[in-house]
Amino acid sequence: MSTGTTGIANPLPQQYLTEGTGTGGVIKSQPADFVVEEIPLYEPCGEGEHLYLRIEKTSVSHVELMSCLRRQFQVKEINIGYAGMKDKAAITRQTVSIHLLDDPPSVEIDHERINVLWARRHTNKIRRGHLRGNRFSIRIREVDPLSITAVKRCLDQLQRTGMPNYFGVQRFGYRCNNQIIGAAIVRKDWKGLLDELLGATGTPFPEYQGERRALYDQGQYTEAARQWTVANRNELIASRSLRDGKSLHGVCHALGQTPLAFWISALQSAIFNRVLDERLQKGTLLTLVEGDLAWKHDSRSVFAVTAAEMEGDELARRLERFEISPSGPLSGSGMTRAAGSVDETEIRALQATGVPLDALMQVGYGVHGARRAMRVPIANVELDSGVDEGGNFIHLAFDLPRGAYATVLLREIMRTAIDETASFSPG
Repeated sequence: MSTGTTGIANPLPQQYLTEGTGTGGVIKSQPADFVVEEIPLYEPCGEGEHLYLRIEKTSVSHVELMSCLRRQFQVKEINIGYAGMKDKAAITRQTVSIHLLDDPPSVEIDHERINVLWARRHTNKIRRGHLRGNRFSIRIREVDPLSITAVKRCLDQLQRTGMPNYFGVQRFGYRCNNQIIGAAIVRKDWKGLLDELLGATGTPFPEYQGERRALYDQGQYTEAARQWTVANRNELIASRSLRDGKSLHGVCHALGQTPLAFWISALQSAIFNRVLDERLQKGTLLTLVEGDLAWKHDSRSVFAVTAAEMEGDELARRLERFEISPSGPLSGSGMTRAAGSVDETEIRALQATGVPLDALMQVGYGVHGARRAMRVPIANVELDSGVDEGGNFIHLAFDLPRGAYATVLLREIMRTAIDETASFSPG
């Protein structure tokens, strides 16, 4: 299966900050090779209407976790809070909140790969972004352990300069086409959305889906709906809605706001990645230019870089201390626009998607614009190599701030395509 895209340029990172040939290798050969530990923003106080659960899941998607929590505690998804969506192909630990006035008889989840590590009460729901960051522990396999020297050089540089804050492959889905669907939503092209989601004429797809997609293209919605399963929730809901005779607009909105908003955010992410590509290509990621909006890492706010701001060397010193960085666009309503040539670059990246600026500014679905740091710090790095029953490996552990992707760091080290679809599956 190819992960290329059609209609919109490949959204994946195209540039590197570091130099070198890379280690090659593979990740996620087994669950324990990729461990993600959410670093909470605060600890529960012990009382309140919200039950906090520390969850450990193995090879479980976010959608599957939400489904289990809804069934277990008999609540709607709006009553469940989480700080971020964690990788499916990994062992992950995160805290979720459930709005429950009374304690349930048991907090154990009826799922063999989901465990509750602890349960405590707190006064408020966990919101998206309510985390300091994530701790990663990763083994790269099928690699020469002696290449750890090159890995150390790469990590040393990234610790000095920061890591390009690209959106990683998982942002764009197993077909690498979330941004294409997002663009269709913004254009209100409901047929285009469904053709991409369900049909055989868009982005490449796994071979086993061929027949059901051909049935959709032939208008045989009942037969197509029979072949989709809960493993492809959005495709299943959409195909059943078509079978039941809903309008194209009604079918798309039967999916719910959450996937629609996520697809639009993938479009925003693709635009950001193209802007960051150009920054790296020009060699200006570690500098500020007139027209930039500088990101303040302590407050997550921005300020305009004017000619007056650029006088002297204070900006350079603050960049070196990692107090500030250039920021890029998450295009949409509420986003502060850059100025001059920086704004022109960002507008060109948006126009390349074929989506009008005013349409993205008014899209709705709870999606808003924002600025995003173009580089992020890497902290608490550990590095070693060894051999176990799975063979040789290089192990690295590190902390990243919220919203940053470990696969982007691995891409700098490995210099190979990191395909999330090639990861392990549960037994």
